[in-house]
Amino acid sequence: MGDREFGIDPDTIKGLASQIARASGDGIEVAIVVGGGNFWRGQAAAETGMDRATADYAGMLSTMMNALALQDALEHAGAEVRTQTALTMAQIAEPYIRRRAIRHLEKGRVVVFASGTGNPFMTTDTAAALRAIEVDCETLLMAKNGVDGVYDADPATSPDATRFEQLSHLEAIQRRLQVMDSTALSLCMEHELPIVVFDVRAPDSIYRALHGERIGTTVSAGALTEPAHRG
Repeated sequence: MGDREFGIDPDTIKGLASQIARASGDGIEVAIVVGGGNFWRGQAAAETGMDRATADYAGMLSTMMNALALQDALEHAGAEVRTQTALTMAQIAEPYIRRRAIRHLEKGRVVVFASGTGNPFMTTDTAAALRAIEVDCETLLMAKNGVDGVYDADPATSPDATRFEQLSHLEAIQRRLQVMDSTALSLCMEHELPIVVFDVRAPDSIYRALHGERIGTTVSAGALTEPAHRG
């Protein structure tokens, strides 16, 4: 989490927590799904011969480390936080209960969701889409590390890649654009949940996105495709 290839960068997580706490203090209801790729990637472990389901469960445990670190940083930033987990870890987090999560949000608490969906073979993207729909979020924010939106090609290898201002869920699926995995994207399309893809490293990007400022790329139902500029 941050510039490190492994583990958590304290300055990065403090900066993220500060933005989230400010937005929460402004009255915005915030729920966060954390991944664990900075500690463990189930698919990569499976490719070395580890049982895929076991590898995925190990990945779910790694998300809890990030969740606890984020919870602590948010509390130090002045936010009231509750962490819920899809796997039972009674000593450190609440079990995921939809109605309780909604009640926490209504009371102005930031809710951190850990352990994905609790099922192997499901990505963090799918967990984010599922939780957003379950707790009736208005928008799903996809914070990317160093990528400021959705492009028609990989901007790291294609200098002529064009970033989209907006596009529809269906076009993103049909063109196989790197928004999120197809299961998560289809779920968002079915429930008409808008997605905003933006660069988490951009100044105040989380705070701005939470306040509805137009940044990055918006993927929504029936949106007309609108290229922005070349990378």
